[in-house]
Parts: sequence; C-alpha cells; structure tokens
Amino acid sequence: MKIKPEQLNSFLQNGLQNKQLPSVFVISGDEPLLSQEATDEIRSAARQLGFNERETFHVDGRFDWNTVFNETNSLSLFADKKIIELRIANGKPGDKGSKALCELCEQLNETNLILVILPKLEKSGYQSKWIKTLEANGAHIQVWPVSAQQMPRWIGQRLKQHGISANNEAVRILADRVEGNLLAAMQEIKKLNLLSLEGTVDADIMSTVVADSARYNLFSFVDQILEGDAQSAAKALRGLESEGTDPLALLWAITRELRTLNKASQAVAMGESKDWALKNAGVWDKRIPLFRKALSRLSPAHLRMLVHQAGAIDRGVKGLRKTDFWSEITTLVLSFAGSQTLHPKNIKLLLQA
Repeated sequence: MKIKPEQLNSFLQNGLQNKQLPSVFVISGDEPLLSQEATDEIRSAARQLGFNERETFHVDGRFDWNTVFNETNSLSLFADKKIIELRIANGKPGDKGSKALCELCEQLNETNLILVILPKLEKSGYQSKWIKTLEANGAHIQVWPVSAQQMPRWIGQRLKQHGISANNEAVRILADRVEGNLLAAMQEIKKLNLLSLEGTVDADIMSTVVADSARYNLFSFVDQILEGDAQSAAKALRGLESEGTDPLALLWAITRELRTLNKASQAVAMGESKDWALKNAGVWDKRIPLFRKALSRLSPAHLRMLVHQAGAIDRGVKGLRKTDFWSEITTLVLSFAGSQTLHPKNIKLLLQA
C-alpha cells in the first residue's frame, strides 16, 4: 500500500494500538529532512513493539545480499526483534537485488522489520516487480519536495509546532532565505526556539536571526560554484572546513545541485530548452539564470563524471573506501566550478579508488 507522509503518524498509531506493524516499510524521495523524519517515526514505533536491534546495510552494485539473509535468519542473543535497514542510494538494486528483495518478502516473519530507504524513483522503478512486491507486503511512503508555493505554509506549520508565533512577512523572509531547503529551514526554526523569543516574530527579528546562518553561508558557497567562481568557492570551502561544517551536509548541498543539473542536461539533450528543463528539474524561478550559466559551462559528460565523483566521496565518508575528504571535496568543487586546471581525465583515479 502507499501512504502519504502526513498519514504516517496515524497509520503507525493504529498499528501500535493493534500491537502489529507491517513487516515492510519503503521510504522514497529526494527530500532528506522528510525522509529522515519518516524513518525516525517508523523506528520509534517499531521500538515500542520490541524491535530494539537495528542492522543497516548500504547497497551498491557489489553488495552481497547473502549478508542480509544471514542477518534475517540469525537469532538475537537477547531474543530482541530487529530492524533490517536497507539504504539503496541510487534506487536501483539491480537484477540480484531485485530478486533478493522479492525473496525477502517471501520469508517475512514477526522478528524482522524490513525498512528500505530509496531516493526518488524513476518511472520504471515504480513499475518494477520488486517495488510492487514490497508495496504488496507493507507500506510505501513517497516523500515529495515542498514547492515554492507550499514553503511559507510548511514553515508556518513547523513554527507553530515549536511554539513560535510569526507574522506572514517573517515567514516569507525565512522561506526566501532557505530557498526550498527544509534542513536549513528547520535549523533556523530551532535557533528561534532556543532564543525563547516573547511575542510574535516579525520581519526585523527574523532577518536578524537568520542573517548570519552557517547554513546560509553554505548556500552562498554553492552559488559561487554554480557561478563558476572557482577562487571564491575554494576560499569559502576552507572557511567551512575551519568552522567545523558537517562533511555530509556539505556533500549533500553540492550533490543536490549536481543531480539537478545532470537531470536538466539530459532533458536539454532530448530537445528541451534550458529554462524549461531546469524548471522541470525543480529549480526555483529566480535561480534559473544561475543554473543556466552552470549548464552552459558544463558538458553532459562532465556532469556525469562529477556525479560519480561525488558518489565516490560519499562512499569514503561512509567508510566504504579510503578517503581524504577535504582534499577530494576540493577537487570536486574546483572541477564543478570550471577550473581550467582540472580535466575529467585527471580525476579518473579518484573514481577507481
């Protein structure tokens, strides 16, 4: 079955009342905050039913599915139920993975809860046998990005949840500042909450609070990359490193724009105009000129290489390969920003690591 994110809480509460949850949950979508929140809700409900152990597997093309079957068939030393968490970063388990997921559904039992976390699936993914099998045996929560039109309402609701009163102008200022990034919006809302402000937050207060946001500096850094200003981007990167910026947050911010550009470049190759391709890829109207400039500067092949390079760095952060994060992220940033001293052929060794 398919469940909307806003229906998940009531669905889980009903399961807790009946003391039974589906054995399979699937979360798909490219909005990190909403995906993480859905994941946390499911884990919390499962813990209340005795699923106190959790095993996480990061699935790629070389993944050994026997490790999952061994885990689902093994008995816990303390007889606790287990959450088997499968993170498939590219949303494509491959032939072996597709078969394995279907087999897992044939072997479901009350001691294991299968949680599959995916990015936004392509049309073929939604029609695949493995996703339909997972849906038939459990619940699929599809997470969709919050649009520019929906953002002020979403922010307003989150402010109320945190006990913060803000007028419409203040909400619009925050929505404009974070430009669709829900993680950045929540960081600012938590900051407002910590300040324990009395009365209603107005435009002046909101502008003051979010003006020096580190997350906003991260956005400015990404804009410098899109602008093609390699020197300023490299300087900003050193500053972010010295400030202790979370490597995963930094990589996420870069990878998000790379995927957007890669998607748009494919559409342009099929005959769409750049502006229309960027709009369909989810770029906000006022940011289209910036993305158009990057799209004109970077060839489709270069963009694909950058996406693969970001994936290699991500594997390093997760401990799947040896990595010098700040050195490799610098190479990625300079190449993304169009540094003439870097060429795709000079970075192949990184991808082979």
